Amino acid sequence: MPIINRFAELHDEITGWRREIHSNPELLFDVEETASFVTEKLKEFGLDEVVTGIGRTGVVGIIKGNQTGSGKVIGLRADMDALPIHEETGLDYASKVDGKMHACGHDGHTAMLLGAAKYLAETRNFDGSVAVIFQPAEEGGGGGREMVDDGMMDRFDIQEVYGLHNWPGVPVGSFGTRPGALMAATDIFTIDIQASGGHAAKPHETIDPIVIASHIILALQSIASRNVDPIESVVVSVTTCNAGTAFNVIPDTASLNGTVRTLSESVRDLTEKRIQEIVEHTAKAHGATAVLDYTRNYPVVMNHEKETAFAVDIASGISGEDKVDTDANPTMGGEDFAFMLNARPGSFIFLGNGDTAPVHHPKYNFNDEIIPIGCSYWAKLVETAMPINR
Repeated sequence: MPIINRFAELHDEITGWRREIHSNPELLFDVEETASFVTEKLKEFGLDEVVTGIGRTGVVGIIKGNQTGSGKVIGLRADMDALPIHEETGLDYASKVDGKMHACGHDGHTAMLLGAAKYLAETRNFDGSVAVIFQPAEEGGGGGREMVDDGMMDRFDIQEVYGLHNWPGVPVGSFGTRPGALMAATDIFTIDIQASGGHAAKPHETIDPIVIASHIILALQSIASRNVDPIESVVVSVTTCNAGTAFNVIPDTASLNGTVRTLSESVRDLTEKRIQEIVEHTAKAHGATAVLDYTRNYPVVMNHEKETAFAVDIASGISGEDKVDTDANPTMGGEDFAFMLNARPGSFIFLGNGDTAPVHHPKYNFNDEIIPIGCSYWAKLVETAMPINR
C-alpha cells in the first residue's frame, strides 16, 4: 500500500492550491476567502453535496462511494485558519497580509484533504460515504466545537472521524500517534489581585499586590511538584504579570494571566481546584483579595484505541512499519479536534514535516514534499475502512 500514483500526478496541482492558500491567510472564523476557495474546488470535483456555514464558516463535502450499502460514513478533517504572525520566510508565495501567516501548516492540511477529495470523487472505490470537513478557528477559536455544536455529526451521520497534523522535526514520511491522550487540554486563567497601594518608601502602610502576585506565582509551581502524581503530566505557566505605572508607587492592583496543560480530566480538576485555593488563601494571608477567572478551553485529544490501531495500519502500509511511531510522546500543545473525538470515535495522527522551523514560528513553512503521503493516507483510510463488496 505505497503512495497512490494519482497523487504523484496531482502533486504540482495540489502544491499550487497550498501556495495560493498560504499567500492569503485568514484568522479564526474570518476564513471566507479560504472557505470559498475550498467550496469552489469541491463543486468542481463533483461532490454529491457541499454545505457551507457549518460552525459559522466551516465547509463539509459529501462523497458517496460506488456502493453505499454499508451505510458507513467517515469524516476526514482539515483546519483552514492561520496565525497572527508576521511571516519571515522570504518565499515568493509568502503571505500577502501583513501580520498574518500560515505558521502551523493548515494551508497544507487543507490542500491535502482537497487532493484526497478530488481522488475519491474520481474513483469512488468504497462502500459508504465520506464527509470531508474543512474547519475554521482551530487557533484559539474552538471551530471544532462550533461545528459539532452545529449538529454536523448527526446531520451527516458521521460515525468515525480522523484528523492529521504535520510535525516539524520528524522525518518526511514518518507518522506518529498513540491510543489515549495525545495532546493536552488547554485551559487559561486570569488572576486579579485587589490590595492597597501607596508610596514605595512606605511599604508598611500598604498591602503590596506585587508581593502577593510573586507569592502566588511561586506557589502555583508547587502544583506540579507537590500535588500531582509525578507519573502524571501538568504544566502551569504564568505568562503575563501586570502591575504599577511608576517606580515610586506601590499599585493597588495586579493581574496575572496564564495557561494550564493537562492530559487527564482528574489532573485537570485537581489543578483548577488547587489554583483557586492558592489564589484565595495567599491573597487573604496578605490582607488582600483576589479573583480567579478560570476557563476550560480545548479538552484532551483522546484517541480511541480501535480507530488508532486502524490509523496505524494505514500509515504503516504507506510508509512502512519502521516509520510509524505507535507510542508517540504526548505533547502539551492543544488541538480542538478533541471536540470531534469527544463526539465520535476516531484518531489523530502526526505526519513528519522534515527539518523545518517549528510551528508558530515566523520562518515555518509547510513541506510540499509530504503532500502525496498525506493524500494517500486519507484515500487509503477510506478505501480500507469501507471496501467495495465484490
